[in-house]
Amino acid sequence: MGARVLPSSLHMAAVVVVAALTMVATAAAAVAVEDSTTDNIQPLSTLKMQAAQVAMDSGAVIHASPDVLGKNGEDSAWVTVNFTAPAPSAGHWVALFSPADFGLSVGGGARTNAAAGEEGPEAGLPTAPIKYMFANISPSFMSSGSGDMSSSSGNLSSGSGNMSFLVINQRSDYAFGLFSGGKDNPKLIAVSNKISFANPKAPVFPRLSQGKEWNEMAVTWTSGYNINEAYPFVEWKMKGGESSKRTPAGTLTYTRSHLCGASDGTNELAGFQPGAQGTTDRLIKDLPNYDAVFHIGDLSYANGFLAQWDQFTAQIEPIASKVPYMVASGNHERTYHDTGVFYNGNDSRGECGVPAETYFYAPAENRGKFRYAADYGMFRFCVGDTEHDWRPASEQHAFLDRCFASADRKHQPWLVFAAHRPLGYSSNDYYATEGSFSEPMGRTLQGLWQKHRVDLAIYGHVHNYERTCPVYENTCMDGNKDKGSYSGTIHVVAGTGGAKLRDYSAGPWPQWSVVRDKSFG
Repeated sequence: MGARVLPSSLHMAAVVVVAALTMVATAAAAVAVEDSTTDNIQPLSTLKMQAAQVAMDSGAVIHASPDVLGKNGEDSAWVTVNFTAPAPSAGHWVALFSPADFGLSVGGGARTNAAAGEEGPEAGLPTAPIKYMFANISPSFMSSGSGDMSSSSGNLSSGSGNMSFLVINQRSDYAFGLFSGGKDNPKLIAVSNKISFANPKAPVFPRLSQGKEWNEMAVTWTSGYNINEAYPFVEWKMKGGESSKRTPAGTLTYTRSHLCGASDGTNELAGFQPGAQGTTDRLIKDLPNYDAVFHIGDLSYANGFLAQWDQFTAQIEPIASKVPYMVASGNHERTYHDTGVFYNGNDSRGECGVPAETYFYAPAENRGKFRYAADYGMFRFCVGDTEHDWRPASEQHAFLDRCFASADRKHQPWLVFAAHRPLGYSSNDYYATEGSFSEPMGRTLQGLWQKHRVDLAIYGHVHNYERTCPVYENTCMDGNKDKGSYSGTIHVVAGTGGAKLRDYSAGPWPQWSVVRDKSFG
């Protein structure tokens, strides 16, 4: 098992490490989380870094403290940033970069303001920030009491402020930049001192997942050590046991060259200041009630800003380090034109599944085609990959047939299908406009569901919640509910994990739609 990781712009590859441990599994209560449409914009994509200018201003100052983070082994720390800028405005913003020398030199020369009448430097910074905040978030920045007043004009000549950034260990040093000009015409006017973690290469953000067998667990983590620098292993023991065991781990590193999309010359590395984390916080609070989490595609919404994968794994660490965190491939992980996928779009922005299949282990036959079986107690999960062909005569159709057929229904009476795009039923407004109430050709799996008596199908992609009756060929199948007899598959769209919510179709509900909920959580 192995690993890959961050883009070449970080100057220090992250190594994702996977170890398989044999253990006793517990019964599972499954939680399906979110997923996606293409109208959710990655916040960093709104920064026009390709138009950025380096215009250092002697009147601008920015300083970060403390200089050294994680002295006691922590993988994250709050950093206080103090800054001063001439003529403070709503267009000033502060951004975190890594590495600390984030492209201030282009073509071998330092980039500074051109003299009057001279042609300015070539626009564009080669690195996008990890996260940013506008300076006026600090209440003092634009208030008259924060700077010196010009006696001749009465205008504020400078403004000072401070803010806090949560910084995680991403295997290199950091610096903050102070910009003017807003998002459309950014000008870098000051750069802070360098800060770094005491051990930038330390292993961080452990993630658990089901192994290839029911009694096997995989552990994945991220590290700055390559295979020539350290020997990776997991030390573990059974609960209540006395003796520990060590299991060796494999490593693999990915760089930008492993991705399928061409660089735009700007946003090689990025992430963004986290937004609301209500769903994550609620999952953490309720974690004792869960045995496993299934996140069915559109995991980080990195969309080519690769450092966002570190931000995401840090965010879910309190969950993924405690229970198996099982993932599926969505359009924002895999879809990219002319790369052998079912949909010819650009939703992954050139990632082509490489970061997702590296950061998260899944017991797949071929991790490039993210389909697999997972057994938890009385449940058999057959997880599909909707970014590859699922129709009859396809490899995936044959896999799903085998996955359903091989379930031991005496010990696994519950058979569950999970995949990102709704291949069953959804009254989302877009599908209604298309006249399908599902992905085009999605219901070609209905024969398999009925043949193998699949109890439940769970999807993401559409950002609302909807549950059907037991349904087959658009018709609710009554069966004998009191005796628990099978009549049809119940389809659940569970897409309320945090992205922009979507509307349902107008008019009367379809006969098979029994519950709708357009709210987060």
